[in-house]
Amino acid sequence: MSFLHLLVLAMVQGVTEFLPISSSGHLVLIPHLSGWPDQGRSMDVAVHVGTLAAVLIYCWRPLWRMAHGLVLAIRGRPSDGLRQCGLLVIATIPVVIAGYVLAKYIDSPLRGAEVVAWATLGFGILLWLVDRTAMTVRQIEHLEIRDAIVIGMAQVLALVPGTSRAGITMTAGRLLGMERAAAAEFSLLMAIPAIFGAGLLEGHTLYISGDAMLTADAALAAGLAFIAALIAIALMMVWLRRASFTPFVIYRVLLGLGLLGWLYWP
Repeated sequence: MSFLHLLVLAMVQGVTEFLPISSSGHLVLIPHLSGWPDQGRSMDVAVHVGTLAAVLIYCWRPLWRMAHGLVLAIRGRPSDGLRQCGLLVIATIPVVIAGYVLAKYIDSPLRGAEVVAWATLGFGILLWLVDRTAMTVRQIEHLEIRDAIVIGMAQVLALVPGTSRAGITMTAGRLLGMERAAAAEFSLLMAIPAIFGAGLLEGHTLYISGDAMLTADAALAAGLAFIAALIAIALMMVWLRRASFTPFVIYRVLLGLGLLGWLYWP
């Protein structure tokens, strides 16, 4: 794989992973629009791992709070950190089960540009409708078990490229009345186990394949994606503390319509 191909993959993944615009959808589109061969899910997950490092650094405070909560739990002392850790586990379970059951169906038919186009457009409009109509009053500490289940079930839809894992979990959070920045932060935290699990599985595949070039390419792409993701996360959180999801929705609608025009225009 050429350096330019790696750079494009890493920049696209790093910038789009945590924004509500679908990183996997953009990665699927690269071979369709550039003429490059499909990089496959192994390379997709490699750049996801780079973004995992970025979110671990950005979210170190809530992660430390949860880790401290686990320590207190060992000593028999409940805490908000332990409660948030439990909610995160509950929200992760649905996508783990769905990913295992549906793994063999994810690679081929769902990686087409047509699926990406309709999912990008449809779920973008859904985000706009929910963001305009939902209340904006709840923080992460206000979530209950049923809320974590709802957001976790929503994350399952992100197995379809173009849906956007960040977008659909933020949509679910807003539907439950969460403030925009709070919904985004919980989405970031949910990304950690999801990306870690996928990266662990595909990393094992890379290792046993013995393809050293692919492994080296994956490491370089992960590093570049890390830098881009850290910048993108910081800018997104600053924006959502002051404004709405509308710019992301506009981008998704334009991208979806553009793709549909490209696919269906004679």
